[in-house]
Amino acid sequence: MTQFTGSRAALDVAPVGGNIGAVVSGLRIGADLAPSAVAEFRAALLKHRVVFLRDQDHATDDDQYAFAAQLGEVTSPHPTVRGDGRAILPIDSEQGKANSWHTDVTFVDRVPAISVLRAITLPPYGGTTVWANTVNAYATLHPGLQALAARLRVRHSNAFDYAIERPVIGGVDVKEEAYRAEFRNTSFVTEHPLVRVHPETGEPSLLLGHFAQSIRGLSSADFQDLYTLFQRHITKLENTVRWTWRPGDIAIWDNRSTQHYAVADYDDHPRRLHRITVAGEVPVGIDGDVSTVIEGDASGFSSLAA
Repeated sequence: MTQFTGSRAALDVAPVGGNIGAVVSGLRIGADLAPSAVAEFRAALLKHRVVFLRDQDHATDDDQYAFAAQLGEVTSPHPTVRGDGRAILPIDSEQGKANSWHTDVTFVDRVPAISVLRAITLPPYGGTTVWANTVNAYATLHPGLQALAARLRVRHSNAFDYAIERPVIGGVDVKEEAYRAEFRNTSFVTEHPLVRVHPETGEPSLLLGHFAQSIRGLSSADFQDLYTLFQRHITKLENTVRWTWRPGDIAIWDNRSTQHYAVADYDDHPRRLHRITVAGEVPVGIDGDVSTVIEGDASGFSSLAA
């Protein structure tokens, strides 16, 4: 257990898995954190990829925003979805369920750096979220596969969205259809290096997930085979952590070194969380190649992080 000094109390960081995840205690989110505490918190996030705060029952949307803003520039809710019009994107089961592995918003060039997710309404059972370590996934690849991955460029598109792709039983779900139309009102396509270098730690990681649509120069069949191979390695159980939500919980993850999956096992019970994202950089590959925009302008989503 690592002990940090915060503005209110000592912060304790307790790992919850050998490869990813830690619980931070002693931190009350809001606008009054000392810079040293924020720096120590960020160090824990970079090391553990996803960190969890318990007992944040006091937190409001404004507290969540103020906390996220201390980690970097806050983005708009989403490149195409309005959310609350300021910064919060509701993750609401009425609009769909995120039961697919992904890294947030990889269809734009400026992939978000950090996501802050706060529990609002939780089901009586199920509704857990799983994160995977994409840095460790690359590090544990066979050297031959590392070399192959470093040479590949992958196109990502918002043609598929985790928040809306679920079967509708008994007719059209009006709320889902409205969300679907909003999500796809603007088309985004970006080509990323499959292996990106983390801008703060220098670690290479695999940039993939369900927004990936194709690999330059490969047939769709070959793309699917390689996608399955790399995704299987990313999401092997030893490389993941699964979190059971309870009221007052907040999860913060490094979107540059993780994928996540919200498990849709809570039947028709409502589930709602509020997400705020922190602006990120254009990914850079091992050989210095950068992501390129094929279609869409994400400048309204966020400026480019330095």
